[in-house]
Amino acid sequence: MAIGEPETEERPVVSPVRPPEAGALEPAELRALDVVRRLGTVGALFLALGSLGAGAAPVLNPVQDIPVLRLFARIPTVSLAMAFTGMGMMVLAWLMLGRFARPGRARLASRPQLTRTLVMWLTPLMVIPPLFSRDVYSYLAQSEIVHRGMDPYSLGPAQALGVGDPLTSGVSNMWRETPAPYGPLFLKLGSLISGVVGDNIVAGVLLQRAMALAGVVLIIWALPRLARRFGVEPATALWLGAANPLVLFHLVAGAHNEALGIGLMLAGLELGIRRLPVRVAGDTPPPLARGELLFIVLGATVITLGAAVKINALIALGFFGVVIARRWHGRIADLLRAGALMTGVFAVVMVAVCYGTGLGFGWVGALGTPGLVRSWISPTAELANLGGVLGIALGLGNHTDSLVSIIQLAGTLVAGLITVKFLWDSFRWRCRPIIGLGVSLGAFMMLHVAMQPWWLLWAVIPLAAAAGTSRFRVAATVLSAVLAFLAGPPGSSFNGRSFVPLQAYAAGIVVVLVALLVVRRTAPSLLRRDRTRPAPLAGTAS
Repeated sequence: MAIGEPETEERPVVSPVRPPEAGALEPAELRALDVVRRLGTVGALFLALGSLGAGAAPVLNPVQDIPVLRLFARIPTVSLAMAFTGMGMMVLAWLMLGRFARPGRARLASRPQLTRTLVMWLTPLMVIPPLFSRDVYSYLAQSEIVHRGMDPYSLGPAQALGVGDPLTSGVSNMWRETPAPYGPLFLKLGSLISGVVGDNIVAGVLLQRAMALAGVVLIIWALPRLARRFGVEPATALWLGAANPLVLFHLVAGAHNEALGIGLMLAGLELGIRRLPVRVAGDTPPPLARGELLFIVLGATVITLGAAVKINALIALGFFGVVIARRWHGRIADLLRAGALMTGVFAVVMVAVCYGTGLGFGWVGALGTPGLVRSWISPTAELANLGGVLGIALGLGNHTDSLVSIIQLAGTLVAGLITVKFLWDSFRWRCRPIIGLGVSLGAFMMLHVAMQPWWLLWAVIPLAAAAGTSRFRVAATVLSAVLAFLAGPPGSSFNGRSFVPLQAYAAGIVVVLVALLVVRRTAPSLLRRDRTRPAPLAGTAS
């Protein structure tokens, strides 16, 4: 049984019924998988070409000087249609790929097959202008502030670099005068990039994306290993967590630093539990194995480094501590000892990072910076907006800003209570700690007024490694597919011509329908319900 398998202490431990190892895909299924790969790759190429005219290009766009490619910047409607087409093809290809990673099938795609598919899809997105967000330009500007020896936690790009600086010009207006909300490790790594590229924005974007890709590689490495430990098909976890359109669109094409934060968090969890014995409630814990404590400290260190990129990873230390307490004797004293160990490692590593980078602890006071913006997909932000509208309608005045602060505080408290509940439930063997981690991170993300589509990857990716129920997979699949279309390429305002995006969407839908006709002709089984029967179950073992 995998670590963290939910079992009650009152009942005898019996291992669950498990199917035998899935077999390899048959030739017909391999041909269909090849069609899926090509559909996703063509979609990635469409998205890459469309980004040249519809992406978040620098103010001084170097594409304008490149023959042929500069044409895309002059036809933004066509570029936007190509981007929408690529998004649609990639999401459909991902959904089709899921049939080869569905648990219970007699034959599943192997981990190398899924990894190769993922590499084919993300390769065209590695060298394109940023998409869906201009945050990478904020990373570059804030990193340059660090490189020049100034404090990014007290100065915004406009004050530190000047309004006329090329790096400042790429930053969205709302973030030009705000301090950086990112951890010291990320900004220090960014300052090293600034030292190499100077004011070459294109090279800076590519190196920032390379740093995000390092995080994606960590996710690809850790996710299937964690899934195997928790009794989930590695192929399923890799499909849902790493090949997810939100990962491709926002962590790769958008170059968001969530990739590095999540990657370090998952890698730390995998390293930390690598030497822990398999154990269920009621078992007598074996003595410490050779190197076990070393790997526990190593895992906590890597998780802390993830928190030094994005503070969200800090929550993983709490659930990792629960895993350790359960591995010892599962007593309150063990929980306190594990909590003290996690706190000690976090304090030592974070102090070393803060002073080693020379940035200190100013990042703590800047953590509220993202809350300056209210996202229209945030439930708490919309609740505050509704309260403001009702206040105006009742003649009480517009108190939306005050409501945002109150509801944000309430949302944080609710998320904190959810985290405490799942920490306790995990400690009492009522749920797997990694499931508690995913739910807790999801609560913090969804109850934030500035929630963005890619924030939910903090929840989806850990849950992909442990939540093996079909209900979760269906819900996560639908949510990921819908959220993938909520953030459009922000490359142009189209001079207020609102009909341009509508025309681009319509054109994209037509091309995607044509692609589906091609798929139907070349691999009709992909558009039919998968009727492959699950493999017969093996016998139980006590």
